[in-house]
Amino acid sequence: MFEFKMPKMGESISEATIINWTKNVGDYIEAEETLLEVATDKVDSEVPSPVSGVITEIRFQKDDVVDVGTVLALIDSNQNAEVKTQNSVVKNEEKKVAEKMVQTTTRNPQPAIRNIDAFLSPLIISIAQKENLSIEELQLIPGSGAEGRLQKSDVFNYLKNRKYPIQSNPQPATRNPQSTFPKPKINFTEGKDYIVEMDRMRKMIADHMVYSKQTSPHVTSYLEADVTNLVNWRNENKDKFQEKYDEKLTFTPIFIDAVAKAIQDFPLINVSVDENKIIVHKDINIGMATALPTGNLIVSVVKNANEKDIISIAKEVNQLAENARNNKLKPEDIQGSTFTISNVGTFGSLMGTPIINQPEVAILALGIIKKRPEVITTEKGDEIAIRSMMFLSLSFDHRVVDGFLGGSFLKRVGDYLEQFDSNTKI
Repeated sequence: MFEFKMPKMGESISEATIINWTKNVGDYIEAEETLLEVATDKVDSEVPSPVSGVITEIRFQKDDVVDVGTVLALIDSNQNAEVKTQNSVVKNEEKKVAEKMVQTTTRNPQPAIRNIDAFLSPLIISIAQKENLSIEELQLIPGSGAEGRLQKSDVFNYLKNRKYPIQSNPQPATRNPQSTFPKPKINFTEGKDYIVEMDRMRKMIADHMVYSKQTSPHVTSYLEADVTNLVNWRNENKDKFQEKYDEKLTFTPIFIDAVAKAIQDFPLINVSVDENKIIVHKDINIGMATALPTGNLIVSVVKNANEKDIISIAKEVNQLAENARNNKLKPEDIQGSTFTISNVGTFGSLMGTPIINQPEVAILALGIIKKRPEVITTEKGDEIAIRSMMFLSLSFDHRVVDGFLGGSFLKRVGDYLEQFDSNTKI
């Protein structure tokens, strides 16, 4: 009897909500056929069955929240398993076909089973977070518990011989002592005020923001950029781009391209902090904050942005944004960012002070583009002209990014935007 467990859906995700079962008790399912759909705090995913067989038990129902590693269902892949529908025995001909399929599975004593059912207890996950162990690294540690389950001793034995990263020392609980300041009273007027419960995604966002502010000493620098050239180029080419590629040409791919170039110039902005170590990322993966219909934000990621041209970035940005709005992002679409941008100008904001997306060390906010009279220097001297201006604000982690690096990087991004090549072809 195969125990089908809630699989891991990505790093730091410890539970998921069941959206829908595609099979019922008594149904036959093929290996790699979708068995259910689940939702995490970030994305919805289809979960396939690792084996072929007959579903004999389903332990959780729609809307149940289930921890990773919990047994969801039992699948009988034995040769003599009786194939049933949910309400009655299938017809003889259908039964024979199903039994042959079960026999085929049985004759292969080692069906291709993906390693998605390895159980990680809350204790193991807690230790991993303190020691900066990724889920992928945990999977490499042999488990000495029942059915190969990973034990606390297995993790600590692994850490003793770990070559990189060097074992870190968990900080005592008193590092961030709970405030003794009395919680302010909230006035609530019956019949006028009302309560809205946070959904799970909003709770995760709230926890992540508080964690980021407690972890990184935030400093924000500002820059104003004259983006007239790129605005003119975009206005001249957006219709051509739509006709040629059937894609919208927004400002976002231009921003991502400029940021990726600036990161290549200042690689120490593309890092993470592990206690006293600075981990410099070679890949330049730009996360972009996207608003969802629910009002929440999600960060989808353009991987290796420095290796792509604006056309490729534009297509990818549009696809990610569309998938985000339709709740079709995959776990890998929201993982691995090394630097994040937030286009607050989309909401009409002049500028913003964004909170760093951990474990990154900087985040860039781009304000609304507004036309203003500006004094510019020409061959004839100083003149007043109508220019498209935009504020950029960079929040950075002052533990590892000082004012010189943060300011220089921000200035370089502004330079790339101001010096945008109006001859860029699409």
